[in-house]
Amino acid sequence: MQKKPLIETNPHLTITTRYRKALVANVASSTAIETGTSVESIARLLTEPRAKQTLKKSGHSPR
Repeated sequence: MQKKPLIETNPHLTITTRYRKALVANVASSTAIETGTSVESIARLLTEPRAKQTLKKSGHSPR
């Protein structure tokens, strides 16, 4: 008998929007406990799209 992965058998994990929302809430609350930061601010950071960082080239070798 071949075992299926949990993500295929658990109905709570098959709906991606619910899964993502629950994952963010879980990580945010755990991180808030460890850091003392508010859950809302951590959840906001986790759900905001990242801005691309640009690297400046100095033109000379780092050595």
